[in-house]
Amino acid sequence: MTTFSSVNREEQLRKMGNEIYDVVVIGGGITGAGIALDAASRGMKVAVIEMQDFAGGTSSRSTKLVHGGLRYLKQFEVKIVAEVGKEREIVYENAAHVTTPEWMLLPIHKGGTFGKLSTSVGLRVYDYLAGVKKQERRKMLSAQETTQKEPLIKKEGLKGGGYYVEYRTDDARLTLEIIKKAAEYGVDFINYVKADRFTYDNKKVSGIEAIDQLSGKTLMLNGKKVVNAAGPWVDDVRDKDYSKNAKQLKLTKGVHLVLDQSVFPLKQAIYFDTQDGRMMFAIPRNGKAYVGTTDTFYDNSKDTANPKMTVEDRSYILDAIHYMFPEVSVSADDVESSWAGVRPLIYVEGKDPSEISRKDEVWEHDSGLISIAGGKLTGYRKMSEHVVDLVSKRLKKETGQNFGKCITEHLPLSGADFGGSKNYTSFVEQKAEEAVQYGLTREEGKQLAAFYGTNTDKLFSFAHAASGVNFEAPMTPAVYAEVVYAIQEEMAVKPVDFFIRRTGRLYFDIDWVRMYQEPVMQLMKNLLKWDDETYRAYQAELENDIHDAIIPFNLSAKS
Repeated sequence: MTTFSSVNREEQLRKMGNEIYDVVVIGGGITGAGIALDAASRGMKVAVIEMQDFAGGTSSRSTKLVHGGLRYLKQFEVKIVAEVGKEREIVYENAAHVTTPEWMLLPIHKGGTFGKLSTSVGLRVYDYLAGVKKQERRKMLSAQETTQKEPLIKKEGLKGGGYYVEYRTDDARLTLEIIKKAAEYGVDFINYVKADRFTYDNKKVSGIEAIDQLSGKTLMLNGKKVVNAAGPWVDDVRDKDYSKNAKQLKLTKGVHLVLDQSVFPLKQAIYFDTQDGRMMFAIPRNGKAYVGTTDTFYDNSKDTANPKMTVEDRSYILDAIHYMFPEVSVSADDVESSWAGVRPLIYVEGKDPSEISRKDEVWEHDSGLISIAGGKLTGYRKMSEHVVDLVSKRLKKETGQNFGKCITEHLPLSGADFGGSKNYTSFVEQKAEEAVQYGLTREEGKQLAAFYGTNTDKLFSFAHAASGVNFEAPMTPAVYAEVVYAIQEEMAVKPVDFFIRRTGRLYFDIDWVRMYQEPVMQLMKNLLKWDDETYRAYQAELENDIHDAIIPFNLSAKS
């Protein structure tokens, strides 16, 4: 089992430079993580590098739904609906602590995207294609039943509603649980290391030269096969190779807003028509409601790593809320946080952003480089299987090595060793009771167990070790345990890693971030031995991310 700690980062870099891997993966988002887990669980020796933090790109900036893509039925993408529909259940059973069934209401209005008959038929087909279990199959509601589910929706022209199940997730947490499971199988991961150029042997890719973004040092990685799973940066990575491929990516941007339920008292997850005929989600989550997404072409390639909410994005989503929820009078001042992400889609000339297929594609280059792009978060496991099947086939042909079949369909992720979804609730209750023995409250134990699953025991140990320490308020043993766990078990390097990817709090509890910002940074400084200059740099980076989550970028003010 490989350690996954940022404390021994230098040692990890040295180790990786001395290995010969079967597969080197560029990209530590959910696709790269999934490929690593699949490959390692078949017996391959695997390394993964990520130029930012793990899940730092699209994999922490999605709508946070493991969903089957009902709207793709309208585009007749039956294969996508069937495949990712079935994958929802697999993702849920393999990681019930980061995936939750969520009943979704689709209100049907006169002149809307979906009519009553087409919704009924579409949802029935959806149930069939996705193999939805009986208790979660669609229900058709009258107008009265629809407003009972969500009183805030527009009454004018309301004809009824469709009611069906999707799955809510924390995309970055899901990615991290995949990564930690892969680390159990021996995968070597490192974040903040960027692929700079390929190395070759007889015109075949034999590895990569990479640059540590923190120290500036060079890292040479040797790999029999190299997989480019860089998400929005797939084309940038492909451009470093001599062999080109005609197909290109087109990036689209999606923005979500977060509001407190005191100003938007949403009871029910909704999939609704916007003012311009698009569809959008509004989802309740832990006392907040988040709404999105936009879907616009994104051409600012210089800032792919940090797309921003604009004034126009914010206005568009607020207008959509007012259109479907006319009794809700939220304004720009009510927006507590936001996030913006880019989707790497396969470019099709003449199509609008919402019309471009979300299917994935795999390219094999003349150099032997393998690239994957497109696809949906829900389909990460199947996408990984397709890529590793190809890698396995090539390794057998080129080296004579034999590797097994994919085993990830029934492989619980890190933190999910409680025996499947049926045992999850009782597991959380049991851990809530146990927490008291470690100096935590029952509620703290419940929250940790619901978030970290069976890894909670490690957090309990960290909290117990700190129970005799006199912390300065607001630091507590529970928060201390989360920070130590993020560093020692989840390779958090910077404060933004902790507040965004490890906990999601910058998006969903930004007041908590403000409260704990300084004590968390001081603790990280002590544990990771930062100097004052590094501390100030990371402090400025966190402040900048807080600013970008709240204050929109004004396109009209650009020179």
